[in-house]
Amino acid sequence: MREFHTADEVRAAEAVLFEQVAEGVPMQRAAYGLAVVCAAELRARTGGVVGRRVCLLVGSGDNGGDALWAGSMLRRRGAAVTALLLAPEKAHAKGLAALRASGGRVMTDLFGDEHRGALADADLVVDGIVGISGRGPLRPDAARVVADIEAPIVAADLPSGVDPDTGDVSGPAVRADVTVSFGALKPVHALAAEHCGRIEFVPIGLAPPPAGLRALEPGEVGALWPVPDARADKYSQGVVGVCAGSARYPGAGVLCTSAAVAATSGMVRYAGSGADQVLARSPEVVAAPAVAETGRVQAWVFGPGSGTDDAALDTLRRVLASDVPVLIDADGLTMLAQHPDLVRGRSAPTVLTPHAGEFERLTGTAPGPDRVGAVREFASRWGVTALLKGRATLIAAPDGPVLVNEAGGSWAATAGAGDVLSGIIGALLSTGLEPALAAAAGTRAHALAANLAASTAAGSAGLVVGSAPAPISADVLLAQVRAAIAVLRAQATGE
Repeated sequence: MREFHTADEVRAAEAVLFEQVAEGVPMQRAAYGLAVVCAAELRARTGGVVGRRVCLLVGSGDNGGDALWAGSMLRRRGAAVTALLLAPEKAHAKGLAALRASGGRVMTDLFGDEHRGALADADLVVDGIVGISGRGPLRPDAARVVADIEAPIVAADLPSGVDPDTGDVSGPAVRADVTVSFGALKPVHALAAEHCGRIEFVPIGLAPPPAGLRALEPGEVGALWPVPDARADKYSQGVVGVCAGSARYPGAGVLCTSAAVAATSGMVRYAGSGADQVLARSPEVVAAPAVAETGRVQAWVFGPGSGTDDAALDTLRRVLASDVPVLIDADGLTMLAQHPDLVRGRSAPTVLTPHAGEFERLTGTAPGPDRVGAVREFASRWGVTALLKGRATLIAAPDGPVLVNEAGGSWAATAGAGDVLSGIIGALLSTGLEPALAAAAGTRAHALAANLAASTAAGSAGLVVGSAPAPISADVLLAQVRAAIAVLRAQATGE
């Protein structure tokens, strides 16, 4: 399990560490790790370190000190290093002395020709403007400096201008190519990954307490995934009921049901008006015209393309009156916004999967900058497992940590992709997985399927992997679900 620690948690762990080791040791460890990553980045991009030009953007905090010490190490390895001091009177004294002693240059005139030349000539820029105590966007002078950067950026601990705890970007901010995290991953690294770039972790001896924001590793997802054993049959592996689609939106039923079929080896029962279309795509599905005629299931999925008329509301009531886990999405969420009493107090688990607009309809308030806090409060207040969609999808149960899945891209931002996600998670719920884990595992497989689909081009001989990523449709995403599961299973088994 990967954990993401808040600024307060990191500071508390640092206070303990500072009592255990000599002064300056944690910063030296961080700076050395930063220098190693910068050297590797220079070699990868330019072929070497000696003679390459590095520009440090140095603020008043410890991240500025980390950058200065790292700059001195790079200078001793033959790089030409220039530090631009954004707050000269507050720059880290020992780090500044180390840089000067190594032969590095120091500049305080941020807007002269020399400053512009240092940035224009740089092979690499190190962002040490603010640290985990920083809040809000870059200040005007820093924003003007950052706007002039064309070289790759390596951020010290986090990209400046991005909130460390929420990932909120409310104005000018650094968009790094690589972020070097010191001692502990922070929420920003999952919630604002597009500003962090590749994450490199450097241990410095911190031992923070268990975090409230966590992510399943790919191997953990693969190990959770249900697969048939020697005594398995179609009933023992989970029977999921899908009530989705309508005359107006028949495709929702097809996508949701087909995703459930792809996700596990159990049985999928379909209830609705789209049986002909569903069976044309997935003949193994057992179809019925209504929920009352479906037969026994171990979980329900309701809502994608179902409509919001009186008949749909009656069906939602019937599904929620069952004693099995229920996942509600799309039109089902729209109806719940008017009838929240239908889920509050259910004895069986309920999973709600809103995007930001649906979340606002359900709660009356947009998620806001603190998405983690918002989804945690929603899950607790409604007594449900809540999945808030986004590039960083958040899953919260009424208690316990919030789980996050950073998708690595936004290829799944396409019509119908949510229907596929609902089918995957619903199938996992029917196997008995705990709801938050089912939601997190399904989200991970869904994101991976989207990334695989985006990196796959249609060729005359079939699908050819390895081409440049390109926009996808939900149907193309669906076609990669089994491949994504296979990748995750391989991570678990080491194959």
